[in-house]
Amino acid sequence: MTFQQPQVNTSPEVSDEIRKTTCYMCACRCGINVHMKGGKVAYIEGNRDHPVNKGVLCAKGAAGIMQVNAPSRLKAPLKRVGPRGSGEFVEISWDEAISTAVGWLNELHETAPHKLAFFTGRDQSQSFTSFWAQNFGTPNYAAHGGFCSVNMATAGIYTMGGAFWEFGQPDWDHTKLFMMFGVAEDHDSNPIKAGLGKIKARGAKVIGVNPIRSGYNAIADEWVGITPGTDGLFILSLIHLLMKAGKIDLDYLSRYTNAPVLVNAAEGPEQGLFLRDSDDKPLVIDRNTGKLTAFDTPGVRPDLSATYEKDGVTHRPVFHQMAERYLSEDYAPEAIADQCGIPAKRIRAIAAEIARVAFDEAIELDIEWTDFRGETHQKMTGRPVSFHAMRGIAAHANGFQTCRALHVLQILLGTVEVPGGFRFKPPYPKPAEAHPAPHCNGRPGRPLDGPHLGFVQGPEHLALKEDGSPARIDKAFTWENPMSSHGLMHMVISNAYAGDPYKINTLFMYMANMSWNSSMNTTGVMEMLSARNDDGGYVIPHIIYSDAYNSEMVSYADLILPDTTYLERHDCISMLDRPICEADAAADAIRWPVIEPDRDVRGFQSVLVDLANRMQLPGFTNADGSPKWKDYADYIVNHERKPGIGPLAGFRGTDGDKVGRGEVNPEQLDRYIENGGFFVEHIPAEAAYYKPWNKAYQDWAVGMGIFDSPQPYLFQLYVEPMRKFQLAAEGFGDRQPPDHLRARIKHTMDPLPIWYQTDQQGNEGYTINALTQRPMAMYHSWGGQNAWLRQLHGYNPLYVPTKLMRENDLKDGDWAKVSSPHGEITVPVMEMAALNDNTVWTWNAIGKRKGSWALKEDAPEATKGFLLNHLIHELLPPKGDGMRWANSDPITGQAAWFDLKVKLEKTAVPEGLTESKPDFPPLKSPIDTGPKDLKWKVGK
Repeated sequence: MTFQQPQVNTSPEVSDEIRKTTCYMCACRCGINVHMKGGKVAYIEGNRDHPVNKGVLCAKGAAGIMQVNAPSRLKAPLKRVGPRGSGEFVEISWDEAISTAVGWLNELHETAPHKLAFFTGRDQSQSFTSFWAQNFGTPNYAAHGGFCSVNMATAGIYTMGGAFWEFGQPDWDHTKLFMMFGVAEDHDSNPIKAGLGKIKARGAKVIGVNPIRSGYNAIADEWVGITPGTDGLFILSLIHLLMKAGKIDLDYLSRYTNAPVLVNAAEGPEQGLFLRDSDDKPLVIDRNTGKLTAFDTPGVRPDLSATYEKDGVTHRPVFHQMAERYLSEDYAPEAIADQCGIPAKRIRAIAAEIARVAFDEAIELDIEWTDFRGETHQKMTGRPVSFHAMRGIAAHANGFQTCRALHVLQILLGTVEVPGGFRFKPPYPKPAEAHPAPHCNGRPGRPLDGPHLGFVQGPEHLALKEDGSPARIDKAFTWENPMSSHGLMHMVISNAYAGDPYKINTLFMYMANMSWNSSMNTTGVMEMLSARNDDGGYVIPHIIYSDAYNSEMVSYADLILPDTTYLERHDCISMLDRPICEADAAADAIRWPVIEPDRDVRGFQSVLVDLANRMQLPGFTNADGSPKWKDYADYIVNHERKPGIGPLAGFRGTDGDKVGRGEVNPEQLDRYIENGGFFVEHIPAEAAYYKPWNKAYQDWAVGMGIFDSPQPYLFQLYVEPMRKFQLAAEGFGDRQPPDHLRARIKHTMDPLPIWYQTDQQGNEGYTINALTQRPMAMYHSWGGQNAWLRQLHGYNPLYVPTKLMRENDLKDGDWAKVSSPHGEITVPVMEMAALNDNTVWTWNAIGKRKGSWALKEDAPEATKGFLLNHLIHELLPPKGDGMRWANSDPITGQAAWFDLKVKLEKTAVPEGLTESKPDFPPLKSPIDTGPKDLKWKVGK
């Protein structure tokens, strides 16, 4: 008999329908095909037509199925019936929930809107939530950026009109040397992985600068295990070497930056300010004529060396000051090597490699373009060195200046907006002055006088009351942190508890796990949320919280408004907010309900519309008192920020044939769905590079509604608004800082990048750096309860370098006590050789509190998992002056997570110890724990 080959169906039918939408398993916003079988999600794959991922999908994206059916999903509105923190709730109807919220909020809107603090976590609808808060009238609104990467974003916008990631990307097709600083694997992971694959296939070199060699740094050709918090010093040493060797792009600096702009050198109220004409334009000396002229005069060739005398005062170019500062031997590799933990010889070698690639391997594209001065260039010249950086260098108290230093390094090389370098994504680049200044003035029953967040241009834009006290609960835009463009979410609860600067009535939060992994000082925050006054009432009278899942924060709220999962609602990834654009195209996207919820939940954005309609908030209400929009989908389509400009740029106009600008199209969402959930408009080839100065790009951006008129500008090597704050600290001007902050402002707010040591250096023997990183398989804390993803990171050891393992007689699996001036934890350790030898670290947000996330109490995340957050305080140790000093960057207020210093001690394992410490009492969960086996099989 012959052998009978078994019949195998190699192409089984996995779905009877495909619905295309946008992933939300991280912040990449990839396009996904959701395969449906019998009305249920059967399979998720990448959308090959999507501009972000082009079909590639990571493990997180595919695991979206397990997010949608997670046992931890909240099922109905909840009202607290036990003490805060007890987890004791009863289910209520949506009508009762909305009525309760309106009862609390409406009184505040009509009498004291500032007593509402409305802060959102990692949501992607911030243009809408800020619009809601503005119309409520509270000055107290911000999102999660203040404790994430505001230093990177703000430093980038003040310096060059944009920064990394959502603002721009490397030129993956042309770069030959790529350097990453402080980049973990969770941010922008799909595009970075694809880009790294592309450049490594071409033989381009990758250098990773990070104390920890994991993920991207593990595949780098060269790893630089830098001492945490010293990246700025290392970068400034590279600048020193490049300037000393003459390996900087002088032509680029003179044409496109403020290097030739003249600065007042005389002592007094104008010292350090730009010389300007009657139109307030900065002035330069024209190299052709030797005359003073505006920087944008047609045909001008700005001179980098000429000085100018006026009324006995010398005015010198910015470039003079840069040369004086950075050519100093203070920045020589030999002077800084020990602090950075990088040998001087290696620093010199890296600088030489950067210079070689930038100048010896320069490239040209045969594309003609015309600049903003009217000069036509036959080619586009590129220096193929590119950089990328994220939270690792931003989350320090010197992070703003470090990020500025990296942006300045790029500019000195001439690698920004050129072939092979860093490229902006629309709607960037935008100069800082194109953004609004922050607003904080409101009246009961009226909207705030403008947007909450923005970019200050001097002390006149600070959010201060008439008596000089902070107008905002988080003290954003005050003398304590003047340029806090994203707010200080990590300070809201602490300040509200302390009544500093004032008490609030209602804390309203969305998707912000502030009682656990999103807070410093977790124990203290839980106590603050539960704290009572002498009369028995809570210090924060009302807490409203919205989330899709039973996070640790749920137990500390009074009212829970359960959100949907990302496949059950409308979302708008808008050009007004954080779009999905690429360097070659403007793009935005939507999410839409590809499935209906099987629980009594509602999309948070639609709940906000309902609240606004019931309170008849301005901006949401027509003149006759009727609501403008019935839900968030209605808002997305019909809201116009200004005539012809709405949340979505695609398929505008009554026939859906207009892009960027156009009338409302009632069928806009349908058109997006038909197109795969996204819209894309490509930039013309002649506009692809040199965007801030390229006439073709500026005209294209006006047509798209990004600008109302062309807005060419110069990169700001020297940030003049920072000098204005220094002048105030020196005693000049009408608005003066308090005396105890003068020295700090004069020191830290230098208009040229500097490096300074942070406050947490070796206090009482705490000398070891302690860090966290987000793993590639996680996105904040959500992934920790995903049945597929938690198999990758069920618990997290403390990784300890070989040197410290030997010094403390530790081996894998031993337990160690880790302590800081604030607290201590007891955790298992594991040796890691590829790690800075004075740094310990762990994965972030793996540890969960018992009773949360529908996990069983013996789940590894709740027993062996832990947080470093228990060791970090939102305030610095007291200085003896009675002041509350935030553990934040003094310029932007970004949380200084990575300044943590600890002690490490081996601990004998007490009999029966199987769990990390501290061990908090279990929360009582309003939902059941998940089944032992979570199975998800749709179809045959």
